[in-house]
Amino acid sequence: MIDGEGAAPASALADAHDVPTRDGTGDAAWGRNGALASALFLAACGSEQAGTSATPAGSSTPAPTPVTVAPPAPPTAAEASRFLAQASMGATRAEIDKVVSRGYAGWIDDQIAMARPTSYWGWLVAGGYNVAANSNSYAGFDAMVWSQLIGAPDQLRQRVTTALLDILVVGIDGLNAQWRPFLMAAYMDVLADNAFGNYRTLLGAVTTSAAMAYYLTYLNNRKADARTGAMPDENYARELMQLFTLGLYRLNNDGTQQTSNGAPIDTYTQGDVTQLARVFTGLQLANNDNSSPDRMRLPLVMTASLHESGTSTVLGASINGADGMGAVNAALDTIFAHPNVPPFIGKLLIQRLVTSNPSPAYVARVAAVFADNGKQVRGDLAAVVRAVLLDSEARGSAALTRAQAGRLRTPVERLTGWARAFGATSPSNAWAIGDTTSGTSRLGQGIGRAPSVFNFYRPGYIPPATALASAGLVAPEFQITNEQSVVGYVNFMYSLVANGIGDVKADYTAILTKAGDSAALVDEVNVLLAAGQLSSATVASIRAAVDSVATTATNAAINRVGIAIMLTLASPDYLTLR
Repeated sequence: MIDGEGAAPASALADAHDVPTRDGTGDAAWGRNGALASALFLAACGSEQAGTSATPAGSSTPAPTPVTVAPPAPPTAAEASRFLAQASMGATRAEIDKVVSRGYAGWIDDQIAMARPTSYWGWLVAGGYNVAANSNSYAGFDAMVWSQLIGAPDQLRQRVTTALLDILVVGIDGLNAQWRPFLMAAYMDVLADNAFGNYRTLLGAVTTSAAMAYYLTYLNNRKADARTGAMPDENYARELMQLFTLGLYRLNNDGTQQTSNGAPIDTYTQGDVTQLARVFTGLQLANNDNSSPDRMRLPLVMTASLHESGTSTVLGASINGADGMGAVNAALDTIFAHPNVPPFIGKLLIQRLVTSNPSPAYVARVAAVFADNGKQVRGDLAAVVRAVLLDSEARGSAALTRAQAGRLRTPVERLTGWARAFGATSPSNAWAIGDTTSGTSRLGQGIGRAPSVFNFYRPGYIPPATALASAGLVAPEFQITNEQSVVGYVNFMYSLVANGIGDVKADYTAILTKAGDSAALVDEVNVLLAAGQLSSATVASIRAAVDSVATTATNAAINRVGIAIMLTLASPDYLTLR
């Protein structure tokens, strides 16, 4: 095991916070509990290799014996919960039962086939947020996000959408425009609608998205002006290649860097950026009507007088600029065809869904599916998502014991995991959880609120001066993990577990039936929240804390349940998903 020393001393989670109980008024009145563990761990994972056998030379070959292959055993509840921690925003008992019944592949098929119950844009409109008084506000944005992440049934789509938003980043605070919640809603709909489509199609929709054009400043981008020396804005051209498709260095199919004389080889040059920026000139909003947010969801249009009509050379390909949109599509085709795209995007999706440090073999298997889904189609995201989630390194048991795989759960995943496990709802549909980006009093993260195009954390982040760094392992989520953010998370979740927020409250009816039996209670919480991954020592500590409240005490049931849930949420075993 590799200790994540130097990031967030996890012992502080367990020995320096209160444990939920309730007095007769229903307010939190929490007792204190001892430490559960000493450090956050990133567990290890890897694929198991089947052995081979050979017939000795000169021996006769026996007649083959017919073999009856038994169907794979259905996943256990803990295995199903682990899968849902990777494929959804949190397990529920009902979804666990579906995975056990349908199997992993069957559940994925059902989710991909599921129509979206509502779009992000539709949710805002239905809530009446598209009135002129809201044109300069954030009204409805956070509620829209939480309602979908926690309550929507199309959970695989929600999870892949958040993964794509971490890659193709737009943050609401970086939008210098009116109707910002609607800009974000339209953009997130682009990601959600294309989550199981083709990555090339997604790139086209992202490029012509008003939100991305505002965020990366290429809206109204103009061709060069020799009189003034003005040049086209290069922001989107650079980030499209660096962050959205290729990465900085040439890659092998397994995601490892290609080198020359020991140095990595650049994927593109500054000249490619400058030439590509010429292609993205002339893009403007579809109309000038700002009385409603409607134009914010329309694809950008090309204005010929602003577009560079000459030839541009991108990654060695000549792009004829005479037809503005034709040039945009030709440039995107050129980039999409680059051999870096399958391993680069494949690895990013693995990191967002399964493990921070996938083996090169895992990356290669996913990249192969990206390059060809088996039907000579490149960029099929549905096939790629299947490959990521069904790979042996995602589903095998080796991750529970080996020291490389696993990932730190993001703060948002911890909140939605609790909310979904215990049926949190908002009867008024207000979803008053709000902005959770404060690292001192909330989560230190919020969906759609990334502070820059580099997101809250970078995929290659290595916590400095730690055992992780010594082992050469990345730990992206540790970039937003420190003593302050850990305390903020624990205190915020403490309040949510005990009292909810606004009318967002959990329904503990089912789990309360197990309150009298600490073993049954902790086991159920362990499966629902931690995929059965709490160590025996952690389980024993939580059980001891639960049993410190006598079953005959006033409000014993809710107090015992609160202790079990909160100590699980604060335990290092839970914070790390293996």
